[in-house]
Amino acid sequence: MELIVADQMIMGLILNAGDAKQHIYQALKLAKEGLFEDSQKEVELADNALLEAHNLQTQFLAQEARGTKTDITALFVHSQDHLMTTITEINLIKEIIELRQELQTKGAKK
Repeated sequence: MELIVADQMIMGLILNAGDAKQHIYQALKLAKEGLFEDSQKEVELADNALLEAHNLQTQFLAQEARGTKTDITALFVHSQDHLMTTITEINLIKEIIELRQELQTKGAKK
């Protein structure tokens, strides 16, 4: 496994979490417009970006478990906070999209 420099991991987490957040909010916008297929594509892009961030975090944690210590900086804490809030937002927005889809389906049946 390649050694990840702390700054690379931190920026990778922030960038990928930011990408995930951008895609999930685009998915919500599309769902509001009733474009559920397009919305689902954005959800998948959000999930992929989130997976990239999570993989970086896991690699970094594995390095630390093997004895490679890193200073905890404010930027490191920010990256973790950014990742965790993005995960929460993705989970909530997925539920909102699902509810919108259910409501639209029920409205179409009337």
